[in-house]
Amino acid sequence: MRITTTVAALALSAYSLISAEAMHLDELAISLSNNDSREFSFSDKHAGFFYGMTGTNDYLDWNAGWNIRARRVFNDYRLYVDGKPLDRNNCIATVYPDRITRHHTQASEILSLVDEHKVIFIDIQLLNGSVMGIELLGDIISAPSADGATATLTPKEHEGMTVRVAAINEGVPVTINGNIVSADASAGGFIITFGDTAESSRLVADARASKAAWREARSQRMQKLLNCNSIDCQQSTAKALSWIILTADELVTRQHGGWGIYAGLPWFTDFWGRDMFISLPGIALCTGQHEVARDILSSFARYMDVNPSSPTYGRVPNRLNLDGILYNTTDGTPRFVIEVLDYLRYTGDKDFVKSIYKNVKIATDASLKLYVDQSGYLTHADADTWMDAKRQSKYPCSPRGNRAVDIQALWYGQLTAAVQMAKYMGKDNDASRWQAAADKLKQNFEKDFVIDGVITDHLNADGSPDHQLRPNTMYAYELISSDSVKMNDIRNTWNHLVYPWGVASLDQMDENFHPYHEQWHRYHKDDAYHNGTVWLWQNGMAMQRLIEYGCTYLPFQLFDNMNRQAINEGAIGSLAENADAWCRPGQTWARRSGTFLQAWSNAEQIRVWSQCFLGVKPDMLNRHVAITPRIPQALNRVSTQMRLADGSLSYYHRVSKRISHDYQFGWTGKKPLRATIDIDRFANFDVVIPAGGMVKISHNTSTLKATIIAADGSLVSETSSGSDEAKTKALHRNILFFSGCHFAKPCYREDLKSMSRYFNPPLHYQSIE
Repeated sequence: MRITTTVAALALSAYSLISAEAMHLDELAISLSNNDSREFSFSDKHAGFFYGMTGTNDYLDWNAGWNIRARRVFNDYRLYVDGKPLDRNNCIATVYPDRITRHHTQASEILSLVDEHKVIFIDIQLLNGSVMGIELLGDIISAPSADGATATLTPKEHEGMTVRVAAINEGVPVTINGNIVSADASAGGFIITFGDTAESSRLVADARASKAAWREARSQRMQKLLNCNSIDCQQSTAKALSWIILTADELVTRQHGGWGIYAGLPWFTDFWGRDMFISLPGIALCTGQHEVARDILSSFARYMDVNPSSPTYGRVPNRLNLDGILYNTTDGTPRFVIEVLDYLRYTGDKDFVKSIYKNVKIATDASLKLYVDQSGYLTHADADTWMDAKRQSKYPCSPRGNRAVDIQALWYGQLTAAVQMAKYMGKDNDASRWQAAADKLKQNFEKDFVIDGVITDHLNADGSPDHQLRPNTMYAYELISSDSVKMNDIRNTWNHLVYPWGVASLDQMDENFHPYHEQWHRYHKDDAYHNGTVWLWQNGMAMQRLIEYGCTYLPFQLFDNMNRQAINEGAIGSLAENADAWCRPGQTWARRSGTFLQAWSNAEQIRVWSQCFLGVKPDMLNRHVAITPRIPQALNRVSTQMRLADGSLSYYHRVSKRISHDYQFGWTGKKPLRATIDIDRFANFDVVIPAGGMVKISHNTSTLKATIIAADGSLVSETSSGSDEAKTKALHRNILFFSGCHFAKPCYREDLKSMSRYFNPPLHYQSIE
């Protein structure tokens, strides 16, 4: 490389930083015509959420409606004008991130929640009548009773609590006729509150006085999150990612006092350690919500089992719910330690290392003492991995004991993360001990887990390998030295497990394969859960591994399919937990299943965008960022930004005539930022981006030029280079190797063991065969 430095000033306008403009909440509106009904959800960011269907009357699904602290309040509501019910089948519904509107012939309604308050607003506008009414639905709520100018109801799952219905406008009383609460046209709509008698009454007064302020604060919070993660590229991608960021943030709540992430709506409203730490990078770190990430890590550290005589000593909870704590997983604790380091990499928060180090030490030493075998592997029970389904809570549906490949990868990640933190703390003995354990694990891994060039899913208790084709092997590449083994594994994973709608949990040629998640006439759904069912969160690693080898075409197809789901299918703005592996008869796309909004599904879509397609991987403890752009050809212009430590990294990429690429990376932090930039076939190079300055990069097929600009617009340096022969050769090798890679194709076998029985009546969740 040749570096030239000059003192000549450049006009700032010639190198002005190109910034992305975030989409506005109203631009994200999704409208649905008559008879088109989709799920939607809103949370209050504390302990409550509302879930419904846009165009369905009287939606009485189990968790439909208002839920607070993991218990139901009421299922749905029905509106009336002059005693006649409004028909959602004939309305036009428009869903925004902060509200839903339904336009009926007789009136328009707006449903909205607010942050941190147990209040629902249902505004009623354009009333074509003299009396409006509301009926709260479901057998979980009592009939209304009069209480002054308001009506009260009893939620049967919340002892001692009251639901109160009042007019939005002060001075307008409500009346009761059977189950209907009514008010005259001047009411403006209804306020619904929750609490004990006094709190529910106080909330009515507070809601009337603060309605505008509460709504504005909520919309500003959402808009600020979008502004901090502004995305300017093709509209469908920007809109989908904006929605996915916001619906993922909907799951970030304070149900236990501190921040946590619901695993998914509508029924996973606990804080699951495994789910939370898988979700944390995408939901909190990549989006710049670093304070939330810190609070989550601190909270789970407080709940760590620190009793040396306990059988789960050193573990963080797998499940933290309102009824207690469960430590029944092996992977939650390694993920906790890994995410501590991830948090430090995004923030450079050196004080946090000191406060959390004791938990890192307990977690790591406890595993070495209690759970590690003579080969250095982390051992576990059959259902203590993410594939954890059990029938009747005791029979593992996909036993993977006692040394799963992904658990060893996580254990290695925990050890190496702990080593880095020990070195920072000056704990040389800890670092040496943990590094030795990591080295031992890595030395044995290829010998035991790679057999004839194929990575095995797990080792059984007797040491024999299990060769079921599952997606777990792609997590272990850091333990494997052979590129050919890794490349064969990810190609095989895509060809056999990665369908256009997501990654299946088991190969369709396996004798235990279940093609559909829910097929109650044939088998219990838990038997299918990890034995064929597609898991959308697995898409993240599948995309990452191909992108690491320079292949973006297939990953972006999968990425785009998920974006389309968020905008056009299922719950609005959300990615589901699961999908069938095979399409149902007569269908061309697999049916979604599981929770309609799953934290780790959304999170991995965000993470892959930030860390893999954009290629931004920070290490702010060392004031450094690696930038490896792998922008797919479908996106010829991308502009975005992301928060790192005390500043923001702006990111711009443009393609001209398919061969000329321009990049700009700007930095707003108080101190310069070192960056290692890895672009296509050019040799990696290091630059220092000045505080308030930027690096501008242009390249064609043969030449790259990098220009560093100071905050005042002056030229700091110029760097130019030609293509790198070794990288070019490796890129061509990879392109050739993966040229035949493709999505898995359903084979629709008729000899499936799982489909060989028929139950009539069908099984149900409590069935015991």
